[in-house]
Amino acid sequence: MLKHLHGYAMKTGILTEPGFAPKTVRWAIRFAEGGRFIGVTELGDAEAKRNRGMEFLKCPEFSFPQMKAGGITKSHFLVEVAEVVALFGPKADDPKKIAKHAYFVGLLRGAASAMPELAVLADALDDPTTLEAICGQLTELKAKPTEKVTVGFKRPFPVEGDQWHDWWRGLRERLAAEMAEGKRPTEAILMRDFLSGDLAEPAVTHPKITGLADVGGMAVGSPLIGFDKEAFESYGLAQSANCTVSEEAAYAYKGALNDLIAKHSYRFAKTKVVHWFKQTVPDEDDPLPWLNDPSGGAEDDEHAALQAQQKARELLAAIEQGTRPDLKGNYYYALSLSGAAGRVMVRDWMEGAFEDLVENVGYWFEDLSIVHREGGPRLAPLPKFYAVLGATVRDLDDLAPPFVAKMWRVAVRGEPIPREALAQALHRVRVDIIDDAPPNHARMGLMKAYHVRNSRGEGVQTMPTLNEEHPSAAYQCGRLMAVLAGLQRAALGDVGAGVVQRFYAAASSTPSLVLGRLTRSSQFHLNKIESGGLTYWYESKLAEIWGRMGDAVPRTLDLEEQSLFALGYYQQLADLRTKKSDQNEQATSEGDDTDE
Repeated sequence: MLKHLHGYAMKTGILTEPGFAPKTVRWAIRFAEGGRFIGVTELGDAEAKRNRGMEFLKCPEFSFPQMKAGGITKSHFLVEVAEVVALFGPKADDPKKIAKHAYFVGLLRGAASAMPELAVLADALDDPTTLEAICGQLTELKAKPTEKVTVGFKRPFPVEGDQWHDWWRGLRERLAAEMAEGKRPTEAILMRDFLSGDLAEPAVTHPKITGLADVGGMAVGSPLIGFDKEAFESYGLAQSANCTVSEEAAYAYKGALNDLIAKHSYRFAKTKVVHWFKQTVPDEDDPLPWLNDPSGGAEDDEHAALQAQQKARELLAAIEQGTRPDLKGNYYYALSLSGAAGRVMVRDWMEGAFEDLVENVGYWFEDLSIVHREGGPRLAPLPKFYAVLGATVRDLDDLAPPFVAKMWRVAVRGEPIPREALAQALHRVRVDIIDDAPPNHARMGLMKAYHVRNSRGEGVQTMPTLNEEHPSAAYQCGRLMAVLAGLQRAALGDVGAGVVQRFYAAASSTPSLVLGRLTRSSQFHLNKIESGGLTYWYESKLAEIWGRMGDAVPRTLDLEEQSLFALGYYQQLADLRTKKSDQNEQATSEGDDTDE
């Protein structure tokens, strides 16, 4: 995993030098050449609804241990938050903030040996009257104390130049030497780098991964590799010497992962997934975003129902026919991440051939396809991956990160649907039916996908639409329940709590105790129907289903059988609605003919 992250950093040219990092800055405090305060400029797209600022690619950065070294209160150089640079905000008189401000000014004075104009900025930020004017303008612009700012004159700002780079490198080297005094000697021994395989001096601590605050990570970042407790150490090795990675390599994987999280990630509940490819893939040919939006932006349901499947088929055919040699032999890499106890938790890691990825994404949507609840032959729109996750819980906050990671693997790798997902979806389906809520397409599709993937190659067909010849007695019992419910509605109309609401739970778990009695009482409903043709149709349908079951009505149904019951019920109900729609169209046509 680390090797492939390092490869991504090298391929994309991400900054990997220790002590430097890209940073997004919202405000620039500008001065005249003599040090007179000119004003505060908003960086980035000021017209954007949520302007995050401008990204500067090579900003100075202290590591977390360097910030804490020597017991001195420190700040970062050239780029810091407004409450440190300008003593702006309600914590302006906090001694710690004042000390950080003084350190920021001190860094500017120190760097003046390499970039003399920084001394002018230091003098300006040391003047209380200037700070008051800066704070006044920041207030007018509704800036936040925690937003990052930089200082300078006209463009380019000092942070954009390179005159201070060597000075900064020297400062970090001196600080590292001070930190090394008194440390255990194992930290200076050359060891085998886990990432490159070369001999290297282990990085004492690793840089932090950012962008996971919304999935349990720390706002300031969390380490991917760290050994801050003696219980994690072995063989007398201290800290990250237990997993040797050079400082250069650590900054490479950190830069790659931060870039992927910022630009190529999706958040699902308390988990983020990132992915990349060995060779660059055009955005329109990347199949993983299809999982997040299978419609491809299509507005009509009919087109949206097939968009992702069609894309997958066309792309796979192009690779097999040799018309897309640029995608042949490519590989994908995917990570599932979340934060846990101040660390980055790797929930899952996957890699594989690009062709397999396209094929598996196609299978995912094919297996999830289900008839529309309003009836066939049209299918329901393909669900987004988040909708499939949501189909298993009452609230999205109930989704556990391990479950999300497992389901992502199912979609990407084509693995069987976990039984846990089936159980949770079935529970929610039962609640929907008893509450008389509209059936959820993603839930029904997920249950269907479970059976498709677990019975593939066994000759059992679980289709998107009704399969009257399905060999499962449980499926036929579900069909029978739907026909009995339709018969009651045809005879009595809306009667509130009908046969489904009162008997579905019992019928789906112990059908032999319920369905026979309901079928016998259905004679009353048949006698209420005024149309002889409709009465005959229901009698024939009941007889057909009972004929398929014979004497095989199960006494009890297990989890898988209960889900087949639910599928039979749903698909038969959709089929009944299709028949009703056909009858209405026929009646309308006959009425038009009569008028003529």
